[in-house]
Amino acid sequence: MLVAGGRGMIGSRLVRALGERGHEVILATRGGSGNGVVLDFAHMPSQAELIRALRGIDVVINAVGIFRASGKQSFDALHVKSPACLLEAARAAGVRRFVQLSALGADAASSIAYFASKGEMDARVLASTSPAGIVVRPSLVFDPRGASTRWFAMLAVLPVTPLPGGGRQPVKPVHVEDLAEVVVTLAEAGTAGMCLDAVGPRALRLRDYLQHFKRWLDAGGLFVTVPAWLANVAAGVARWLPQAPFDRDALRMLEQGNVAAADGMVQWRGAALRDPADFTKDASDLRTTAWLGWLLPTMRITVAAMWIVTALVSLWGYPREASLALLARTGLQGEWATTALWSAALLDLVLGLAVLRPRCRTLVYLFQGLVVATYTLIITVWLPEQWLHPYGPVLKNVPLLAMIACLWALDRGHGPDPR
Repeated sequence: MLVAGGRGMIGSRLVRALGERGHEVILATRGGSGNGVVLDFAHMPSQAELIRALRGIDVVINAVGIFRASGKQSFDALHVKSPACLLEAARAAGVRRFVQLSALGADAASSIAYFASKGEMDARVLASTSPAGIVVRPSLVFDPRGASTRWFAMLAVLPVTPLPGGGRQPVKPVHVEDLAEVVVTLAEAGTAGMCLDAVGPRALRLRDYLQHFKRWLDAGGLFVTVPAWLANVAAGVARWLPQAPFDRDALRMLEQGNVAAADGMVQWRGAALRDPADFTKDASDLRTTAWLGWLLPTMRITVAAMWIVTALVSLWGYPREASLALLARTGLQGEWATTALWSAALLDLVLGLAVLRPRCRTLVYLFQGLVVATYTLIITVWLPEQWLHPYGPVLKNVPLLAMIACLWALDRGHGPDPR
């Protein structure tokens, strides 16, 4: 069996489940690996190359998907055009089944671009008899490694957890292990034209689902209702935040609801589905991720603000004469002192702004630590009485260095999605 997107959240669980059932699995990923093949939905190979790659493959599972479009990774390219090429190549190569991982609510006529693109491809798959087209439409999927699950966990551990519209939206979350088992069974025995709504056994309000997270993660805090108009504004801002699984379309999907009958899931799994109350028995890893999910951005913004405000205060807030007097005690006077004042302030400004750029963040933290250590050493040698200042302007450098060290170690960007 060939799995496209086998390194993603659902795809990786499918690969493991297929292996446990004794199937030979070939991964189709951007970089290719081992016995896998190279398949980048943003840069599809020719149809002839696709057909050659699929010769001898019995089943193709398409688990490629994006929640937010960007650049060449558009919904149309990754959800429609490229999988359509894969489906046609599968037909020409004699593949028996083609399983499409879609989304509950997918509809070609939807005004939500994500749903519309998924729905358009679903229609093509369901119309296919050779290979037999099968569509699985998951609801909200619980996976401790998944972006949406970590987002909910982060919301749950906040001191004040916001609830758009009071958290009344219905959800029917399904555990990723249940989903993987059912998809594998369908890949083995499903028939053409099948469309399965993959949902969990019990419907919950969003508020209740988040309450489960609070219990799992041993988190307290309060819920606060966010009016619909304010939630919409926040969603508009969130779309500019990288890796945030929340924007206006996501809010509309949530309002639309994520519920359906679970009979088909129970039938194909051959056993009861995991109840949301029992999704996780050991939430230690998820708990750490949840806390870091909001603490790291908070520390990052705080550190950036500290450098930026320090630069502005040095140039226009603190009395210039007092600053020059302190510099004179280090041996800098006249033009040298003025140049040093402006240079240090501009350096602080650059270091503060650079923290907001993900690509250079790790190196910036290292340089910030060196600058703070250098400032501290200079003050210790020439202005030692500052260590005894009642407000601790120098002593505060010690916890600041500890915070920067934590950010350097933990606040690192993720590599490209290997789907």
